[in-house]
Amino acid sequence: MDSTRLVFTLLSLLAFLGVDEICQAQQDRPNVILIMADDMGWGDTGYNGHPRIKTPHLDDMANQGIQFTRFYAAGPVCSPTRGSVLTGRNPNRYGITTANVGHLKKEEVTLAEVFKANGYKTGHFGKWHLGTLFPDYSGKGPRRNPGKNYMTPKMAGFDTYFSSEFSIATFDPYKRDKEHAHAKDWLEKGDKRVLYVKDDKPVEDDLTGCDSKIIMDRVLPFIKESEKDKKPFFTVIWFHAPHEPVVGHPKYMKELYSDLEENKQHYYSVITALDAQVGRLRSTLREIGIAENTMICFTSDNGPEGNPEAMKRRQGSTNGLRGRKRSLYEGGIRVPGIIEWPSKVTSGISAIPVVTSDYFPTFCSILGYDVVDNRPYDGISLLPVLNGKIKVRKKNIGFWYRSHKQQALIGDRYKLLHNIGNDRARSDNSELPRKAYELYDIIQDPEERNNIIEANKELAERMKVALAQFVQSCEESNSGSDY
Repeated sequence: MDSTRLVFTLLSLLAFLGVDEICQAQQDRPNVILIMADDMGWGDTGYNGHPRIKTPHLDDMANQGIQFTRFYAAGPVCSPTRGSVLTGRNPNRYGITTANVGHLKKEEVTLAEVFKANGYKTGHFGKWHLGTLFPDYSGKGPRRNPGKNYMTPKMAGFDTYFSSEFSIATFDPYKRDKEHAHAKDWLEKGDKRVLYVKDDKPVEDDLTGCDSKIIMDRVLPFIKESEKDKKPFFTVIWFHAPHEPVVGHPKYMKELYSDLEENKQHYYSVITALDAQVGRLRSTLREIGIAENTMICFTSDNGPEGNPEAMKRRQGSTNGLRGRKRSLYEGGIRVPGIIEWPSKVTSGISAIPVVTSDYFPTFCSILGYDVVDNRPYDGISLLPVLNGKIKVRKKNIGFWYRSHKQQALIGDRYKLLHNIGNDRARSDNSELPRKAYELYDIIQDPEERNNIIEANKELAERMKVALAQFVQSCEESNSGSDY
């Protein structure tokens, strides 16, 4: 990446921290770990009230760090959200409008590039889903256009990666049967490029057991090596769990969930297995003495998969929120959100709405880094949120899911939803009526049952204008005007 695109600056921190605190932040650069589950619903953790799923380590992390009650994925499906994490921009700005579409463009400045330029070791582990891993192959077939959409984690600034192009089975992923095979290509041909890829080469060994553990088995050596080399690290851990194919962990199915019906056994055990690896990670950080200055962020890429007609192993919970994956109602985009940074952040609960696009400006602020360009960014720095200096988000959060013809704008309290056309969103799962425009008081009505647009026409009109401006800005960015 052209070094002139990025320069050091302390300006982004001066508004929030004193000079002494800035110097200390620069001296004690934190290690940063971004963890993301795949299709985990808002209600799929113990700390968010699930009556049966056991997540003791996430519960402890939520108690020790900042727990966000309104944490949003930037999209209602996986690829768009992942792009927002790395760029701080809405994915409609660079053409990742849904899963398996487009790629992370080389012109985008990524967090991996920012951290790498600041002396960090960078590693990606788990699901990638921001481009193909080979220029001549995709497990999704030729329609994925692997030549055009070739973009690996290394090409996006990561020093090393152990990743897959898209989701794979959550247990014994190398088994070739219908229960384990997410891709038809794997079932028919056994091409190992469809599974884990290590630094541009497919993993040849048939790895067995828990997929979340397989991933963490590669994360921990990377962290230990970074510490041995006395270098800070930026680690992205994007678990496949609990995305389909959902194949349960035998130990947890037997020990914790044997009294439940089989589909719940599989789904619940997969989340508990993911939680166990989060616990293993946190324990390792404590053992090697770097937990205090390591910032861990946990979230999910969207709401839970599934619909009432065909739940099967799609047993994710929104805890009463309307909608699921592929919907811009709360259940499709409100996800678990935790930030833990023991040396800097005291525990607490925040009701300020935040979004995955906020990661990028937050870490740029922590590093004292300024991206030198005029392109629009959709996130805000969370530093003043973490240190308790702001209680209200002043910048709206915009959403646009083209596949299901929905747009939304979320402010500190109110949410405007635009249903383009009369078609019911496939993942709404609600008998409530849908209107072209709907307005909700998310604080008073998080389940989005009471459309208050008729009683708040002036507010709705202002939000309509802001939503239209957001959409137009995304269109202009996607035309290439930002580069």
